[in-house]
Amino acid sequence: MNRRYEALLVLNAQGKEDTIREIIDRLESEFQKEGAQIEQVQKMDRRQFSYVAGPLDSGYYVNLVFNADPGVIAKLRAKFKLDPEVYRQNYERLRQKKEKPAKKVAKRK
Repeated sequence: MNRRYEALLVLNAQGKEDTIREIIDRLESEFQKEGAQIEQVQKMDRRQFSYVAGPLDSGYYVNLVFNADPGVIAKLRAKFKLDPEVYRQNYERLRQKKEKPAKKVAKRK
């Protein structure tokens, strides 16, 4: 049973600003290899961290909305934890999109 998720990834692009597109494309293919159907990719550009808790003071934010089985999230977490280009990752389950019912047209008399 596929569910809808949102992933926020913070990329370590320090010294790799010119190859950020290739990194994002590679991450998208990793999602698809695990069986996720990507709905939307939002590139949010480089942002400064509000406080420095590690070796980086800024990161490149990417937001992905996708559909996948619940077990895929654990696989993605484990895979990206070992990836040196993924600095932080966060996953959240979203509500399913509901189709809006068609508007009723009043009959003419």
